Formats: sequence, structure tokens, C-alpha cells
Amino acid sequence: MADPSSYRPKPGQIPDSPGVYRFRDDHRRVIYVGKAKSLRPRLSSYFQDLANLHPRTRTMVTTAASVEWTVVSTEVEALQLEYSWIKEYDPRFNVKYRDDKSYPYLAVTLNEEFPRVQVMRGAKKKGVRYFGPYGHAWAIRETVDLMLRVFPVRTCSAGVFKNAERTGRPCLLGYIGKCSAPCVGRVTPDEHRELAEEFCDFMAGRTGAYIRRLERRMTDAAEEMEYERAGRLRDDIGALRRAMEKSAVVLADATDADLIAVAEDELEAAVQIFHVRGGRVRGQRGWVTDKVEEVDTAGLVEDALQQLYGEESGDSVPKEVLVPALPEDQVATDALSQWLSERRGSQVSLRVPQRGDKKDLMATVGRNAQQSLVLHKTKRASDLTTRSRALEEIAQALGLDSVPLRIECFDISHLQGDDVVASMVVFEDGLARKSEYRRFQIKGFEGQDDVRSMHEVIGRRFKRYLAEKERTGEWTEENEGSTAPGENGENGENGENGENADDAADDTTGQIPAAPGENGHADHLGPSSLKEDDGRPKRFAYPPQLVVVDGGQPQVAAAKRAMDELGIDDVAVCGLAKRLEEVWLPDDDDPVVLPRSSEGLYLLQRVRDEAHRFAITYQRAKRAKRIRSSPLDDVPGLGETRKQALIKHFGSVKKLRQATIEQICEVPGLGRKTAESVAVALAGTAPAAPAVNTATGEIMEDNGGSTHD
Repeated sequence: MADPSSYRPKPGQIPDSPGVYRFRDDHRRVIYVGKAKSLRPRLSSYFQDLANLHPRTRTMVTTAASVEWTVVSTEVEALQLEYSWIKEYDPRFNVKYRDDKSYPYLAVTLNEEFPRVQVMRGAKKKGVRYFGPYGHAWAIRETVDLMLRVFPVRTCSAGVFKNAERTGRPCLLGYIGKCSAPCVGRVTPDEHRELAEEFCDFMAGRTGAYIRRLERRMTDAAEEMEYERAGRLRDDIGALRRAMEKSAVVLADATDADLIAVAEDELEAAVQIFHVRGGRVRGQRGWVTDKVEEVDTAGLVEDALQQLYGEESGDSVPKEVLVPALPEDQVATDALSQWLSERRGSQVSLRVPQRGDKKDLMATVGRNAQQSLVLHKTKRASDLTTRSRALEEIAQALGLDSVPLRIECFDISHLQGDDVVASMVVFEDGLARKSEYRRFQIKGFEGQDDVRSMHEVIGRRFKRYLAEKERTGEWTEENEGSTAPGENGENGENGENGENADDAADDTTGQIPAAPGENGHADHLGPSSLKEDDGRPKRFAYPPQLVVVDGGQPQVAAAKRAMDELGIDDVAVCGLAKRLEEVWLPDDDDPVVLPRSSEGLYLLQRVRDEAHRFAITYQRAKRAKRIRSSPLDDVPGLGETRKQALIKHFGSVKKLRQATIEQICEVPGLGRKTAESVAVALAGTAPAAPAVNTATGEIMEDNGGSTHD
């Protein structure tokens, strides 16, 4: 634990101007990003008596080992730079709104030739129009089902669409009138796009004019005694009205606005957002966050605005944003309004409602935020107090000098000795940090030996750590007696996203660090240069305070031996055995038995179970890939497209194996060199034994076809 006075800037060194500052830990990782209209008083506030600091702020400043800053010209630039750095570095102590789920949106893919209406989650894509978010996916499907009667837009997947084009027959929705069937040419691409745009206009709130137009057409049809057409229009109007009734009218003036409310206590805060479009509540979402420092409601609102609109643009940012509080400084409020207006491309009104329907609706949003905070407090794993108690219990039970803020857990997985893999999961402050998960292939030997596998994995993990220390200049002479980092060519460690650690970028995001001076901010640096280290999480660069292995005394001894061989003596090791949930320590003949009601044991179990889940998922994926493997996979320079072209041309791998090089060259896109590689690869693999259909007695071809004896 660092003493903040050891890295406190000298008097007069901090400029008295707007800027953004970053705290780094002793491994140069950015752990906190903040902004200030005046850097000098803001940074000085962190270096007062620790007893006067907020508990989370106290933990942050004692974890940090240095502070640096960048001076900017205006508060708008500070706001933009702070947001971009938070997204880039993912600092562990910054306010993070933990959404309890991925909210579904109603999406219209206007970037396709034939736009499709569907449910979408996750990151937004360019050229797609989004409506929502909704609380449940079934609510979207009910709304779409009603509206397809009036706006028969395509809803099928690309595969279904192409199959209908090939066969000339539409799907069921095309037969019952809930799809205009552009796949078989019933409407032109322009006519279908017009339908999709009308659908979007209706969902955007422009409902009154369209319903009045349908009513006029219904009246005209009745006067012309076309009663069947009038009846269909009547039913269409009824369907649209039922769809509109699903979102209650809350503001009579067809307002487009987002209402944001906050409920908070000393340690945590909950944020609720109501999305109102055309006077109707079109969506609702909520987040919960830990308070990092003594921040008021206006500060929480500012963080919420950054995370809500930081990736949005255009109509996704509404004309009006209603909040419970604004910064007392009018300059800061104007900076927020200007930033939102730049995101939208036109003026955005940011204000606190004072009277009328908007104030009443804000009270409703506030009640939802309060209920959300109460519900969150009952969730054991997300309660900051519970997590802190769990870490303290672990430290006390294992005899650690301080609480293990970073815990890494390792597990071995295989199927009867085949496809042996290992996983590494990371928990920081009692919460999973999935971006730093890693997975390993066991390479040192073949067969089933969990103890030997654990020794190999722990050794490879900490060799990577020592290699990072050497690269950054932290390698010292006393380390020279240990095994040199990076031996055994330990490629194959992968993150949760499946990328190869040796081939990917040096950080977990794969991004290239932005050069100083980008994003429009001034390039005035503090006592530490930005060019020394980009501060983002590195692969294997940060040692844990505690290593947990899934297993008992043998696995713990293997892990400890691997660390001793590398000279790692400042990381604690323990094992959690599944049978009796006993905690084993190195060189102890008796396990540590934690009470069944212990929060510490509960946290260790969650860490162990997550490592097991991650390992077995990887092992199953490897086994499935091995089963699906083809002799063509090993041909250099032969991608998936040309493999499919070969199989399509010859019909099966069996027939391809019998083809000459000249015949292979006839496949479009294949040159002679590649054809020779294909022939050599297939000649070196023995053909598989023919499969027999037990029902018919037929011999099955490689491509799944059959031939009679």
C-alpha cells in the first residue's frame, strides 16, 4: 500500500487551468481518470489526511503510485478527453454503471437492400435504425406482430431470404400477408424500402398523421362501396392503435426527451432512464454504480450522461434531457449542453423540470431508481460491503498482510486425457474482470496429469509477468537467478474473446494508443510523459495478490513449486478442493476450513466455479473443432471460401482426393501452386472409413450424400 505523499506533486507544479488527470499504480496501469476546471485545487484534495477521504477514494490513492495530467483549453475538451480515456483505459476505480442485462432494441436494418425488422442487443451498428430499449424482447415481438399487418416489412434471416429467392416460394408470413415478400419479387426494392421507412416514421412517434390518412382511405373505400377494403383498413387502424396502447402517453405535447433520475446512499448509486418519444415511454433502463469519491448528484448525472450518449449521435440523442440536478457552476452546465448538442448535431436542452407533467414523470423515474437501489442491495455478489467483508475474511484466514484486491484462479480441463487445456480467470475487488481472462493449451506433455499441467500453466503465466517486468525496466539483478522469462515458446494463451496472445495487440482491447494531442486537447503533460506507457491493461503484466488453484494439496504444491522456480515470492497461493470445500495452503498438512456461511468461502467458490466454466467451455470448443477438422485445413494459403469452392466443384473430399492437379486448377480462383499443395495434403491423409446408414444400408459419401452398393 503506497503512501500518497511519496508521489505528491511539488507545490506550484500543478497548473491552475482546466485539464484531465490520471492516477497510475506501481505497474503503470491507469486506475482512475478525472477532470477538473482547475487542476491545482482538485488534485490537492486527494493528498489530504487519509482519515478525511471517502473510503473508496482512500483505497484509490493508496493503490496509486503516481499522478499525471493533461491541460486542455475548455471544459468541453476536458469532458471529451475524460470520456475517451475512460473508454480506452477502463480504470478500475472510475464510476461504472453496471447494467444488469443487455437491453433489447427494435432495429430496422436500413443498410441492407431489403431492410429487415428484428430484435437486436449489444453494440449499435452503422446504418441501422434503433427504437427502444425495451424491458423484454417479447414486448418487441408483440409490437412488431401487430404492425406487420400494416407495414409488411421483411423479418426473416438472410438464410431464409436466400432460400426463398432460390425456390421462388415465400415463407409463411408471405402467404398470410404479414410480409410483402420481396424475396419472390412481389414488391420492388424501392417499394419495400418505402414500407420500412414508413414503419420507422410510425415508431419514431409520427403516428397521428398516418392514422388519419388510413381513416380517410377507409371512409373513401366505404363511400365507393368497397367494403372488404374498408374492413381491412379498419382492422389495420385497430392494430396500430393496439400497438400504440402498449406504450402509455405520459406527455401530451408529443415530446422527445430522456428523463434521468438518481437514487444514492454513501457507497452506491442507482440511475434510471425513461426514453420518451412522441410523448410515449418507448423504453426504460437502469444502472448501479459504486461511488469512488465524495461525488454529489450532479456529478453522478454527468457520469450517466457520458456513458449514455458517449457513443451516440444524431436522433439517438433527444432534443431534451431532463435530470434531477445540474452542476452549480453554470460554465460546467453549458459545457455539458454543448457536448450533447455536438453529439446530436443540433441544440439539446439540458434542464431540471420545475412543474407540470414533466416534474411528475421525473418523480416516477425517481421512485424506479430508489426501488432499483433497494433491489441491488439485496443481491449478495454485487454488494460492495459484502465484497469487502469477503476479501477481509480471505486475508485473515490465509494470513495475508493485506486484502487480495486481485485474485487469479486456474483450472485444468480435459476429456480422458485428450484436448487438455487450462483457464485463468481474474477477479478484482471481488468482481469478475472478463477482459483479462486467459486460456492455455498444455504443450509440455501429452496425457492426463493435472498436477503437471498446473505446474506448466502457473510457470507460463508468471514467465509472461517477468517478461513484462524486463520489457518495462522493472527487471532487477536478483531475478537473474530464476528461469528466464518467455522460455518454452508459450504461445496459445488466449483471452475470453479467443484471440491469440502472441499475435494480437499488447493490450486486451487490441487498440493502438492515441498519440498525445489527439481528440482536440492541448498537449501539455504533467510530471509523467504519456509516451512512457499507454496505461491500458497488459497481458499478464500485473501480478495477483492471491493465486487460487482448483484442487487440493498436490495442485497447490505444483503451483508453489513453479513460482519458486521463477523467484516469485510475493504472491500467495491456495487451493480449493471440491469435495469438502477445504482451502489448502503450501507446506501445510491440514487444510483451512472456512465456515459454510463465510462470505470469503462464497467468493472463493465463485472464483473457482468461474474458472471451471471458462476451462470446460474452451475444452469443448477444441474438441468440437477437432471433430469437424478437414484435411484441407492444413493447406497453406487455402481459406474458407476456396475450400467451399473445391467441395462444391468436386462434390466431396473423396472425389477431390481422386482428382489430378490439372482438374483442381479448373476450380475458379485456384492457381497451380495451391492445387499442388491441396494434392500433397490429401495424398498424405488416409481416406476415412466409409460411413453406413444403418436404416437403409447405404454407404455415405464424404459430403453427406449416398451411393447404392
